[in-house]
Amino acid sequence: MVAIIEKRQLRDFDWLTAVVAMAIVCFGVWQIYNAQPTQSYWTKQIVGLVIAIIVLAVVASTDYRRLIDAAPVFYALGLLLLVLVLIPGLGVKVNGQRAWLAVPFIGRFQPSEFVKIPVVLMLAKYFGNRRLGNLRIKEIFFGAAILAAPVFLILLEPDSGQVITYFPLLAVVLYLSAVRMRYVAIAIGLMAILVPAAYFVGIQTGTIKGYQRERIEVILDPENADPRGYGYHTFQSMITVGKGRLTGIEGDGGMSQSVLKFLPEPHTDFIFAVTAENTGFVGCISLLLAYGLLLSRLVVGAREAPDRIGMLVIMAIVGAITFQIFMNVGMVLGFLPVIGVPLPLMSSGLSSILSTFIAIGFVISVKMRRFVN
Repeated sequence: MVAIIEKRQLRDFDWLTAVVAMAIVCFGVWQIYNAQPTQSYWTKQIVGLVIAIIVLAVVASTDYRRLIDAAPVFYALGLLLLVLVLIPGLGVKVNGQRAWLAVPFIGRFQPSEFVKIPVVLMLAKYFGNRRLGNLRIKEIFFGAAILAAPVFLILLEPDSGQVITYFPLLAVVLYLSAVRMRYVAIAIGLMAILVPAAYFVGIQTGTIKGYQRERIEVILDPENADPRGYGYHTFQSMITVGKGRLTGIEGDGGMSQSVLKFLPEPHTDFIFAVTAENTGFVGCISLLLAYGLLLSRLVVGAREAPDRIGMLVIMAIVGAITFQIFMNVGMVLGFLPVIGVPLPLMSSGLSSILSTFIAIGFVISVKMRRFVN
């Protein structure tokens, strides 16, 4: 019987999802090479892909219900890592953020990327086992508390870009757990009032740094922004995107903005701009279609999940990936402030690619066991 189950699970392995994810990473490796051909970022990304494939296979072969049962342990370990990051001598500071830990033989990794997974598992474990009916206020507050602990620690790094990517996790889980629409309306109304007020107070008190205010102002008032000063990132990104036109600059013999060192952080935050420059509109649309295929496969996995907990985890993952794509592309095109949100599976970085493959492995684990009691 065990052999039959294993054969059935192997047959049910979602190869298409795994292949699409790997294809996006390979496309990203090409763009990272285009952005920084003389650096080792693209070779490290290949190594990261190999490790990520192994991790995906391990997670997919593990019964997802065991991972859910161990969610409190993973959550506690995640908070511990976020605390260790803040300790001078342990946490590595880069560009003013103490957000990395140095691991021998591996290098730096960013705990805030991985902690999203146990946060999702904790939220799904709590809301997936609750009674039917609309959510009560205390249940919403308990879910917010699960999110608040890691968010507070990440704010101390400080890494506002990572913090923003955590909120879709809670929003998706609450929505699918039958939160009352009046609560949603109240939350939207409060945000409409509190966000501008917090922005004004932050400027007056100095809580919002000068560079943070300038990155917002370049979006609100681009005509008066200094293209050589605080508007540099946004303007260079838009120029890079525009150079690609329909099919990219490669066939035209043009010089890359990233190779010429005009575009900052081309292999991470602005990898989509590099994609637009080298492959043009055609390449960008192809990438977005690949993302659409990947997300649609994840949604199918949620629909086929054998229980509510598995469905909640998968949909929270879908919400997080979708939000990050929206934020990164919006930032590159000049519609949103530059806040350092990586493009999933494309941006250079071992932490980002591993955490995404862990999430995809969980989705495949759920789908493999949809017929197993």
